[in-house]
Amino acid sequence: MTAIVFVFEVHQPHRLKRNFFWEHQIFKRVKKKELFDYYFDRAKDREIFERACKKCYFPSNQILLDLIEKYKKEKKQVKVSFSLSGVFLEQCEMFNKDLLESFKQLAETGCVEFLNQTYYHSLASLYPERDEFIEQVKMHRQAVKDLLGYTPKVFENTELLYNNAIAKTVEKLGFKGIFTEGTERILAGKSPNHLYTPKGCKKIKVLLRNYKLTDDIGFRFSARWWSEWPLTADKYASWLAATPGHCINIFPDYETFGEHHWPETGIHDFLKHLPGEILKWWHLHMATPSEIVEKYSPVGEIDVPELGGTVSWADLERDASCWLGNTMQWAYYTSVREIEPFVKESEDKDFLKVWRCFQTSDHLYYMFTSGGAPGEVHSYFSPFGSPVDAFVTAQSAILDFENRVRLTVMSANEPFLFYDGVGEKHFTGVKAWSLKGFLKALQKVNLKSIKFHVKRRDFERWARNSLYDNTLAKQLREIRLSKLKGERLRKALVKAVRERFAKLSRKDKHR
Repeated sequence: MTAIVFVFEVHQPHRLKRNFFWEHQIFKRVKKKELFDYYFDRAKDREIFERACKKCYFPSNQILLDLIEKYKKEKKQVKVSFSLSGVFLEQCEMFNKDLLESFKQLAETGCVEFLNQTYYHSLASLYPERDEFIEQVKMHRQAVKDLLGYTPKVFENTELLYNNAIAKTVEKLGFKGIFTEGTERILAGKSPNHLYTPKGCKKIKVLLRNYKLTDDIGFRFSARWWSEWPLTADKYASWLAATPGHCINIFPDYETFGEHHWPETGIHDFLKHLPGEILKWWHLHMATPSEIVEKYSPVGEIDVPELGGTVSWADLERDASCWLGNTMQWAYYTSVREIEPFVKESEDKDFLKVWRCFQTSDHLYYMFTSGGAPGEVHSYFSPFGSPVDAFVTAQSAILDFENRVRLTVMSANEPFLFYDGVGEKHFTGVKAWSLKGFLKALQKVNLKSIKFHVKRRDFERWARNSLYDNTLAKQLREIRLSKLKGERLRKALVKAVRERFAKLSRKDKHR
């Protein structure tokens, strides 16, 4: 028996305001609670979301609900899966809660699986540090559980981005399966229609998207130049039947059904009849990713090195160049990454949400400059007139945001690294990038470290040379000369830094 696994990717980004820079919006006075609507175009998001609801989401969900009901008492049932981004779920709550209810109905059938991904559909898995990636994965898992009553067991990274390190991190998070692209580059002649083990992992299994059969629907369904046009349900099912393997993973964008291919093309009729045509074949059945992971053993190992080997489902290269292939993309990506410590040290929920919305991969996708068919696809999705326009908007917005965050936390030129002795082995793992972060660090770092730095006059030098705050440097010097010890020393330092931060914050508010 061969299992046919349908997974539908569902994502809508929070789009940046197209004229943010050109309408001279940068560096204006804005209340922190208003920052999201200052940068992001809620009206455009609503327009696109409602159009997709009408043409794709509602009709396609209803087709699947009807099919599941029709076959629920049969020996072979209709089963499908979804990967819904966190920002898509947010838009359901913002613009149409009935759609969220429709997905709940699908979840309640018992024939639908929901995958985990990064909440903000970001590239956080590529960051040198894994903390943000892990946080977003946990956020998404909780959102799916809260909104749909389902706890995901299989992971799909943003746009199927994958390498050995990502797989190892996902395994540690407790997932039993992870999806990636079945590209020849990593298969080396093997079939994508089997399970594999990631190199360096013991428990998690890799499921591979069959991109050729997926793209027959996603890209070629309404292409009249295609030799196989028109694509009918029985023809496609016969292709699946003739394809060997344990599982054939078909993984398109859900918007394929009504938005990318309009209803007039017959795409909804195709979706309506395809499961029935599949189940007519004695050796085909429909399954969810979890069922496949539980049923089949890996037939080999997949080795995808982190350096230079990362794969995705994007474009012909099927790597990360779709988002990080030119200077503009790297500049924006670097700007977003480098303000992470300041955002985290602010401990501000509004800042954190906005920063994470800036991470959504779509902003980088719009900056893609290569031509040809991939360039046409990027242009189709982009709300901007050109990749340069996309960059100007995104870069000016992130720099505006960075300025606000740095002022709020009183950022330093260089971080303060806490040691409790001389040498790398004495690094405590605690660091502060701002005055606010310094205050928090003083409260948690060990007393040995505090004593070490006070004796060496490191706190005073950092305040003077990195914060350019001679007043605070003088106060820290006085505390050093007071000869306080133990917790009394910590309390004196914390009090001085807290009062200084409060005074500077009040001063900044009255500017």
